[in-house]
Amino acid sequence: MRVLARFMAAATDAAQFPAPILPEVAFLGRSNVGKSSLINSLLGTKIAKTSSTPGRTRSINFFEIRWPGKPEAELVFTDLPGYGYAKISREVSGSWPSFIEPYLNERPSLVLCLVLVDISVPPQASDEQLMDFLETAQRPAIIVATKSDRLSGNKLRDALDKLAQKSSHLTIVPYSARTGAGKEQLWQEIRSAVMSCQRERQTG
Repeated sequence: MRVLARFMAAATDAAQFPAPILPEVAFLGRSNVGKSSLINSLLGTKIAKTSSTPGRTRSINFFEIRWPGKPEAELVFTDLPGYGYAKISREVSGSWPSFIEPYLNERPSLVLCLVLVDISVPPQASDEQLMDFLETAQRPAIIVATKSDRLSGNKLRDALDKLAQKSSHLTIVPYSARTGAGKEQLWQEIRSAVMSCQRERQTG
């Protein structure tokens, strides 16, 4: 499925957020987990900037998404700064709570959080802390196990089982931005969240 995407804004303060009109899907995860690569894979275009340097994304980047043949955009992807990378200056990382936490806690248009976890490395405490935060904030979330092409067979199954033990209440989607594995399932999860939001607005 090919979709059309447009960069909307880069926000480093809650006052810079676009108006919360369309359903939003947030991409969260540790630095260098592959958020931008995942977005580009889903959209089929290199709209999100990728870098080999962890911590390069330091704003919330908003991308408007439109289905071919539709006159209006139907949802927004938000690419959030990564966490857990020690070499990022304290000044920069210290400023994130001023706009990331308000976004996750208060954004009325946020319908789904995609928690990206690198399946090729052991579970990290910071990933668990993020999932606990989202649960406390009562935000719908699923886990995207990125870089799944780096493991195969029993090793992949064992890694997914360990991840499931830590987060038994969340759906886990294995994904490879390199091969596209998991793309269809993840789009189904995204479309389901958007359609559920639209139904609630119509009945509300």
